[in-house]
Amino acid sequence: MQFSTLDDIRGFCRELPQGDEASAAAATQRQQNLTKPPGSLGRLEEVAIWLARWQRREMPRLDHVTIAVFAGNHGIAERGVSAYPSEVTAQMVANFAAGGAAINQIAKLAGAELRVEPLELARPTRDFTAGPAMDAADFLVALDTGWRTVPEQCDLLVVGEMGIANTTVAATLCAALMGGRGVRWAGRGTGVDDAGLIRKRTTIDAALKLHRGVIDDPLVTAMSLGGRELAAIAGAVLAARARCIPVLLDGFVATAAVLPLARLQPDSLAHCRAGHVSAELGHRELLRELELAPLLDLNMRLGEGSGAGVAILLLRAALACHGGMATFAEAGVSGAD
Repeated sequence: MQFSTLDDIRGFCRELPQGDEASAAAATQRQQNLTKPPGSLGRLEEVAIWLARWQRREMPRLDHVTIAVFAGNHGIAERGVSAYPSEVTAQMVANFAAGGAAINQIAKLAGAELRVEPLELARPTRDFTAGPAMDAADFLVALDTGWRTVPEQCDLLVVGEMGIANTTVAATLCAALMGGRGVRWAGRGTGVDDAGLIRKRTTIDAALKLHRGVIDDPLVTAMSLGGRELAAIAGAVLAARARCIPVLLDGFVATAAVLPLARLQPDSLAHCRAGHVSAELGHRELLRELELAPLLDLNMRLGEGSGAGVAILLLRAALACHGGMATFAEAGVSGAD
């Protein structure tokens, strides 16, 4: 395994690889020389420079894009916090394999490889209102699965998830690491009714009370209150950082999965961008806390990597302009004085 202990993760996060500022500077200079007023393409310019920094080349490319979707089940599902039963997680994984889900269509359109990793679906995490969701061994195995899912040849990684009850898990992590109770963070997820929303809030508050002694340690918090698919997302994001691969985060759950990394080391998400802001309660506030401005705001709340998958198309537009436009000199166009 890449990490044998939680301390190994902490050590890695203290010495994170950085992006290449020379490539970013060259990309910035190119943007200033293209046939347009400086800054007129707005965030398309910013993301082109961000890709240049982390791909370590002035002319970034998106020849090899991977969407990694991690699936996990949760003991707290038995508490009625979701509108769907836990069996749906495995059924949706089968739907992914058959090509019938939204993310299959989006991946195809965006020119991305889709990798789906189910994590011990027949063995849900423990109900975290009764004890830790995972022990250290479970957490490290899940994190390692995420790490190994990232291909060596990858220009961009998108991370997403599937897991009944995992919006409750995400909300609990946010409450533990950012403050507040269930009423602040619990949204309707898959569409729970009012009674289900109350159960979510009650479950979150019970977990916070039980685990209040560990919330000063982000990794132990992730182990105690998280899920295997969230740990795998964190592992994939760390692997991407090790290889200087830029990352698009999907919705509320995927972003909450990397919140412990940000609490461990503030710079740990520098290679990440938020693909979109979801309609799930708490995602916008979480992104604001992490200083991640979403690329899209489409009122989506599906998960599966779907919102970030759509954002791949925006990045392709950014690079088409960055690489395909003529400079003022090439076009024989007079620049600004």
